[in-house]
Amino acid sequence: MSQSQTVEEATVQLSPVTESMSLPGVPDGKTRRYDRQLRLWAASGQNALEAAHILVLGASPTSTSILKNLVLPGIGAFTILDDGIVGGRDLGANFFFETTSLGKNKAKEAVMLLCELNDGVAGHADDRSLQQVLSEDPTYFNEFSLVIAHNIPQPLLEQVSTLLWEREVAAPLFVVRTSGFLADFGIQFKEHTVITSHSETAPSLRIDKPFSALLAHAFSLNFEGMDPTEHAHIPYVVILVRCLQEWKNDHAGNPPKTPADKKAFKERIMKMKKKDDEENFDEAYMLAYKAWTVTSVPSEIEALLNDPQTKNLNAKSDPFWHLVHALNLYVSQPPHVLPLSATLPDMKSDTKSYIHLQNLYKTQADEDKARFTDLLRGIEAGWAGGGAEGMDGVERSSAAEAMTMIDDFVKNAHGLKVLRGKKWLEQEDIAPSITASPSSLATHLALSALVHFEAQNSRLPKAADVPDAIIMTDWVREKLTGVGWKHEEKSAGGEDTDMTEGEEEDAFREIPLWEHVENAVGEVSRAPAAELPTTAALMGGIVAQEVIKVVTKHHYNPFMANGVLGYFILGNEPNNQAQGFIPLEEEWNIANLMDNIGYMRPDMGGDAFQ
Repeated sequence: MSQSQTVEEATVQLSPVTESMSLPGVPDGKTRRYDRQLRLWAASGQNALEAAHILVLGASPTSTSILKNLVLPGIGAFTILDDGIVGGRDLGANFFFETTSLGKNKAKEAVMLLCELNDGVAGHADDRSLQQVLSEDPTYFNEFSLVIAHNIPQPLLEQVSTLLWEREVAAPLFVVRTSGFLADFGIQFKEHTVITSHSETAPSLRIDKPFSALLAHAFSLNFEGMDPTEHAHIPYVVILVRCLQEWKNDHAGNPPKTPADKKAFKERIMKMKKKDDEENFDEAYMLAYKAWTVTSVPSEIEALLNDPQTKNLNAKSDPFWHLVHALNLYVSQPPHVLPLSATLPDMKSDTKSYIHLQNLYKTQADEDKARFTDLLRGIEAGWAGGGAEGMDGVERSSAAEAMTMIDDFVKNAHGLKVLRGKKWLEQEDIAPSITASPSSLATHLALSALVHFEAQNSRLPKAADVPDAIIMTDWVREKLTGVGWKHEEKSAGGEDTDMTEGEEEDAFREIPLWEHVENAVGEVSRAPAAELPTTAALMGGIVAQEVIKVVTKHHYNPFMANGVLGYFILGNEPNNQAQGFIPLEEEWNIANLMDNIGYMRPDMGGDAFQ
């Protein structure tokens, strides 16, 4: 019978023979344990995850489900703040309480069981009440890198929101709300910087501004005297560089500009073919536009270079802005372009030619990175010319951290992103959602009505109580009429048709907003305080996923920037029609699962998060 194993032994142990050999190149234990996620957010993302300390307000089923999905990938540390005592109801909804937990503090019991999932994570329990911490120790929140609040009463939530927002470096606040089968969550953040955004825009190959080694290589090849096989494997980049320089030699240094010029340029490429089936020349013909496309600093990056944060670094500036400041100095020097990326796209070529071209790009990329590093060191020392004005007194810790981020920054300089958010409760713009996403809007407003009712009456609505439900419904109606909505008299598509009764049931029917509202408020009033394990599990995965994106800064959420909901919702419309998006600033309305818990997936714009 085998002996019991620790988490480390169970997840990363190699065979005894392999372990004892200490073979070169064999990954260490942590790399083996986290192998799959390292492929998503790399070592830099994992380091950021392990450096994070997250505060969770409340040991609810949803909170512990979120933490479970953060502990497993290796969050550095977490603290649960909850003064509650485990009761019988908690045992039926929270998988991180045991029968022996009855009568004990919720935070301590949850931390004990969560830490069993990963012995590399530090868990802490605080058995004080949130109200006590806010009144006695408001600086308590300063030590955390991110705060998650689940179903926190509105007055207390507003205090937490204000405390975090007033910090110069504000920790993101995740506000999660659930009631029965309904749930949503939003994020309060001041500024979110992203280096590895997984941009779909490829970095420039500098075909119009070739570096010296690339230009020399293009003209070192004897196209005319080359063997047909070799000729058919010249990479299109080399073909375009050669053709463009020859064109410029014939046209006073000017690239193709007019439609006629561009047509003639492409014809010149095709005339270089020795055989009709040379796909590399066909590829160069198709991508000829890269030759006359000017390599310059993208407008989005130009905006960052001119951002006040770049111009006015201070003692608490994020390391990201130290890097952007150095980038500003870099592009101010010839050839006035971003550092070269060593990444090459696939192309028609043989292995020898492709690797040689790749080595040329890698060598130049290393030289560009070295020049960028020198500029950043100059900033740290405070002697980088006029660009370092005002740098005296900048904390060396920020600049030192920036030095560790150079590789990722230079590689992804073309895809840098900065998002700026709003304070919680100053975010909503519900008017566009009235027509764009009525079901999601109804869910959001029903949960907001529940929160408002509790704040006004110092209690939750009574279960299935009609007067309380009417109060919440009237509040939603007031919110909607305030943005110009008018009550629909009847559902669209309700007219008589020639379809049979069965066909009518299956046919798509556009449900009006108010019907969604009545359904959502009905679900909230049915069991206002109900926490279902299914909803908790679903939200646990989704919220944890978004927390990881924020902590690792390895992905760019387009809906986080423009306020568009990032999740499709299935199962709440006839024929399982997908719901639309709800434009709430920095807010995701995640689940409207009153009729059926459907499958939900993130719309990541092609990214892995994405």
